[in-house]
Amino acid sequence: MRSLFLSVVVAVALGGAATAQTTTGSSEVNVLRGTSTESTTPKKASPAAKPAIHKAAAVQTQAKPSTTPQTLRGTRYGGFAPSAPVEPPTLDLTSPRSLSMTNVNSGESIEVTYWSDGAYHREALNKLNHFLRDVKTNEQTEMDPLLLDVLWHTMQATGYHGTVEVLSAYRSPTTNAWLASVSRGVAQDSQHMNGNAMDIRFPGVPVFKIRQAARSLQMGGVGFYPRSGFVHLDTGPIRYW
Repeated sequence: MRSLFLSVVVAVALGGAATAQTTTGSSEVNVLRGTSTESTTPKKASPAAKPAIHKAAAVQTQAKPSTTPQTLRGTRYGGFAPSAPVEPPTLDLTSPRSLSMTNVNSGESIEVTYWSDGAYHREALNKLNHFLRDVKTNEQTEMDPLLLDVLWHTMQATGYHGTVEVLSAYRSPTTNAWLASVSRGVAQDSQHMNGNAMDIRFPGVPVFKIRQAARSLQMGGVGFYPRSGFVHLDTGPIRYW
């Protein structure tokens, strides 16, 4: 009887141990479909990023002066083109054009009608080419007939009908190079070398009046030399100095 009781006790003890091992040794976790093992604590929504505001930079652009062939050529020859051209006068295009001139360097004088009836006179132009020569080297060139017209129209605009004093007209490259070496006011590529320029004065007429009359024509360059008492005329680009 006693041995039977011991057998029952041993059997009960072994069964409890097996049950305990099964319960504690299992690590399986049942996860419901559609759920997560992660924390279900709701996260605070991050504030929406503010849209970048691009402020338009205020850019002040200054209008650049227009660049034209006229202004470029004016710079090239040491002068400047007028920003607001003066209204040119009405030109006399029918009357004969005569000039009375004295060459200050040679002491020679000439009086000739170089244009009439709508045409230039070849013989008169030849005489003027010699009269306006480089006295230093005795070289001459074909003077631009338009230069004679500029001079004649300037005389008409000032009301001057006397003798024009010519200080300089054609210059050979040799003479011009020498003058440029001794004077800052002489351009190395002067229009005088092309037969396109003349330095003149009208006795008894203020040089500023000659300058204004020549500028109003807008037919070429006009240089103003009040200290020396003369005005430069040429048929190059329109520019003033």
